[in-house]
Amino acid sequence: MMSSTTPRLPLGLGLAGLLPFVLCAAVVVLAGLPWQAIAMQAFLYYSAVILSFLGGIHWGVAMSLDQGGSTEFNGRMVMAMAPSLIAWPSLMLDARFALLALMAGFLLVRLYERQSDSVARLPGWYLALRTLLTVVVVLTHLVLVIWLSLLPV
Repeated sequence: MMSSTTPRLPLGLGLAGLLPFVLCAAVVVLAGLPWQAIAMQAFLYYSAVILSFLGGIHWGVAMSLDQGGSTEFNGRMVMAMAPSLIAWPSLMLDARFALLALMAGFLLVRLYERQSDSVARLPGWYLALRTLLTVVVVLTHLVLVIWLSLLPV
């Protein structure tokens, strides 16, 4: 899945960026009640921040690679704002719905990045790295959704 041409720094930073997802999910599932609540809140906040960050990437791509006012530019600018508009309100939802909304946001960004105009503008190593990162991020969200659904009401 990963390209051997992925620069070491983005690879290392991307993998390090997974640590809060994995560690918080582990604490939610394995720790006692006070720590579970703190870890869930930390997970949701971090997820919202990272989802918003992904929008910023596309804002930068639009500014540097697309001609202002073109269809590609306009579409990418709208896409750049969508993650923040999903992330922020999700923080006001019940944890289960927030997890689902954030997970959907990560999947939507990744689907957008798979479109031909994104593939043409984004480095191949970035697309491979984003696939790996998205898989782990979505899996951690799914683990927490399943865990919450198993709790007694």
